[in-house]
Amino acid sequence: MPASFRLPDPLPFAALIGPLAAAEEALARLDECLARSPIRAGWIARSHFSDAAASLWLDGELVRLEDLVLHDARMDVRAPSHELARAHGVLRARRRIAAVKPGWALGEAGLDSLRGRGGEAAATWPGDAEPTALDNAQTWEEELAAIDAVVARSERLLRADPELRRDPEGDGEGERLALWRARLAETESLPPLLAAAYAGQAWEALAPLKRMAWLGRLMVPAVLQARGKTPAHLACLASGLRSLPRASREGGAAARTWLEAIAAAAVQGLKDHDRWLAAREGLERKLAGRRSTSKLPALIEFVLATPLASAGMIAGELGITPRAAQDLVAELGLREVTGRGRYRAWGFF
Repeated sequence: MPASFRLPDPLPFAALIGPLAAAEEALARLDECLARSPIRAGWIARSHFSDAAASLWLDGELVRLEDLVLHDARMDVRAPSHELARAHGVLRARRRIAAVKPGWALGEAGLDSLRGRGGEAAATWPGDAEPTALDNAQTWEEELAAIDAVVARSERLLRADPELRRDPEGDGEGERLALWRARLAETESLPPLLAAAYAGQAWEALAPLKRMAWLGRLMVPAVLQARGKTPAHLACLASGLRSLPRASREGGAAARTWLEAIAAAAVQGLKDHDRWLAAREGLERKLAGRRSTSKLPALIEFVLATPLASAGMIAGELGITPRAAQDLVAELGLREVTGRGRYRAWGFF
């Protein structure tokens, strides 16, 4: 029996008004706070990592935040697992959606690009033009260009040979995506948060991408971004869903659950912001009396932008030796989080 989804008619406003009001208030407070915050860039960078790990957790796969950060920095201490590769895919997708103009991810071209069907356009995915501080830019871009060139050649072959283009499983992925976008269009008259909630519910009901179910958890923040509700950040829906009771997520999350997840993510985001801002101010007190050429201010901003940092990552970012990086870490008094004697990493929380 094919999956289907219809917007309820009439909408159950009596059941939704409470969660909707709570989500509206929490989300507005967080976005306004971030719009004026001196640590907005660091908050966003950290939230991408934590939400990517939370998204895999919702799928029943545990990815350590430490491993994800080191993998993103191309400094793995062990062979990357399948789960880690998937988490990194979520991380890259979040960065791309956050980097482009609102609404890109919801269009046909954006969805094709996010699911690796963008053909030659994939070589210029939004967000890749501005590598993050964790990227080894030159090597990273060269490898991505080589991968995208292979994808582009494959797409040309598929277009040239209809037999190759046939879906051997007959799963109707394209049709389900088109149906989801049709349901999304039906939400245009709804308030932004309700539209986002029903977009998430429709994605779960239709399951358009069986191999990339996690992409639906990025479509909800993308709707909020497109409707102008979160101009200062990309909502961390997976983190919000993770904080809800398991029973509310089972059997297909209802619109009320999505609203509760949005509210929970925003509330946690505000708490994290205040905690990280206080930690930053505490670290900056240690800058008193330092020379203007000191690397400590740059180190503070770097450790704010990542959940943890290794000596190699710090050395690459600041242009110093790993030994000098460890000396700077000791001066700041950062906490070692791995408990190892080698391949150590530090951070503040």
